[in-house]
Amino acid sequence: MNERSDPIAKKFAAVVLAADRTNNDPITRHTGAACKAFAPVGGIPMIIRVLDTLAACDLIGTIILCGPPESLHTHCPELKRRIALGQVIWLPNLNSPSRSAESGLNHVPGDTPVLLTTADHALLTPGIVQNFLQQSITSQSDATVGAVTEQAIAATFPGSKRTIIRLRDGGFRGCNLYAFFPQGRALVRFWRQAEDLRKQSWRLIARVLGFKAVLFYVFGFLTLQQALKAVSEKSGVKIQVIMLDDPRAGIDVDKVADLLLAESIFNPQSIADEHVNSS
Repeated sequence: MNERSDPIAKKFAAVVLAADRTNNDPITRHTGAACKAFAPVGGIPMIIRVLDTLAACDLIGTIILCGPPESLHTHCPELKRRIALGQVIWLPNLNSPSRSAESGLNHVPGDTPVLLTTADHALLTPGIVQNFLQQSITSQSDATVGAVTEQAIAATFPGSKRTIIRLRDGGFRGCNLYAFFPQGRALVRFWRQAEDLRKQSWRLIARVLGFKAVLFYVFGFLTLQQALKAVSEKSGVKIQVIMLDDPRAGIDVDKVADLLLAESIFNPQSIADEHVNSS
């Protein structure tokens, strides 16, 4: 890949995935919100927290939101206001995360770098995003993926159960932070092809990693770099993982336990009071 001669001359466009695909989501049931993205954390809808974080980053110039459905926007007046003012570009979400991501990227000029994240990233901070983007710019990769170590999450949030990718050189947690430079956009198309095979697990694994890498993983020999190399070879995209120091980057709000954890971080006293009142 050619080096980026002036990597910060063009700001990133941020694409935020905010689909509402189920009426039975545990977060909406628990909070009574119209959709998951509108569920309040510390009194503020998650999507507004994410949009505020992105707006505070000087490396980001445009924010594109994929979902939630337009019919739900009246339940979040602040989001509706920002869309009306042009502060956020809204697009309808499609029927899968990869297709929504591809739709968002298609609305960004081909020479503009893109940050992809999700609306349930309630603990995301401007510092986390800036750190990720700055490291991505200097990586000289086509695409980057944010991650934190299992040890970092366990040390800061003991007892928190997260999905961990276990490799020979440690356990890793993805952060729902992805950066795509022009040649890296092919990774989203590769993601969509893999997503189409999600109900055919072995075909999916073979498509993403290849059988050699799968065998290495099964027998505990696969390292992070070997996994990246396998995906890069399959997708044709040079990928690098950006290891982030802040474990909050690895916490998204998918379950009620995640919501309570996020609430405890923003307002620890309210959680303590809740425990006292329930005892």
